[in-house]
Amino acid sequence: MGKNKLAKFEEMKAFEHVVQAPFNTIKNNDFPLKGKWREKFFGNDNPIILELGCGKGEYSVELAEKYPFKNFIGVDIKGARLWKGAKVAQEKGLKNVGFLRTNIEIIGQFFGPDEVDEIWLTFPDPQMKKTRKRLTSTIFLKKYKQFLKKDGIIHLKTDSNFQYSYSSALVHLNKFEILAETDNLYESDILNNTLSIKTFYEKQWLSRGIPIKYLAFRLNDKDWQEPEIEFEKDEYRSFGRSAKEI
Repeated sequence: MGKNKLAKFEEMKAFEHVVQAPFNTIKNNDFPLKGKWREKFFGNDNPIILELGCGKGEYSVELAEKYPFKNFIGVDIKGARLWKGAKVAQEKGLKNVGFLRTNIEIIGQFFGPDEVDEIWLTFPDPQMKKTRKRLTSTIFLKKYKQFLKKDGIIHLKTDSNFQYSYSSALVHLNKFEILAETDNLYESDILNNTLSIKTFYEKQWLSRGIPIKYLAFRLNDKDWQEPEIEFEKDEYRSFGRSAKEI
């Protein structure tokens, strides 16, 4: 591990708005903040919005700036990425945003029933070969349902046509309530200040002429099924997600 990463990890230990609890430290135990994030972490009773797979936390930070009376938590396992968002939040003095470094596979161990109002999935890895790892699969949706409010909203923003097609098919198949759906967000009439937030990688995809897709929906109480369809894979995935911010 490079010195720069080690320095970031060390600095992040002192950030009061960062919680670090990867799988190898929490294992099968529920986290002490479960069901108590408003009271113990934020010190208010405002709604909680999660950004899962938040990367550098750009969306969480900008949402926190736009909506001071809501609480935002960016979740990712990559500490060096989280450091960027945590650092910016600290420099801006934002009190309504925090970060959780952990594996999303165990997200249910961190939040109690009805504790979360909304979930943002911003440009998740489409996991074209492994359904069980897709953040919009029924496996993960069942995890979210444990802590998402009954009328809670799940937002998907993606460059991947595979991710969008799969997620849309799953939502329609299971008759979830669809609040918004478009395969070209910036040419649609649903674009607003929230959806206009552009992450570093989103700007990369747009510069290549790749349209951004968006889907917002609510879960239901039925038995869910996976779509039995072969979805066309994204060819451009072979080109770099390794692009670095200058």
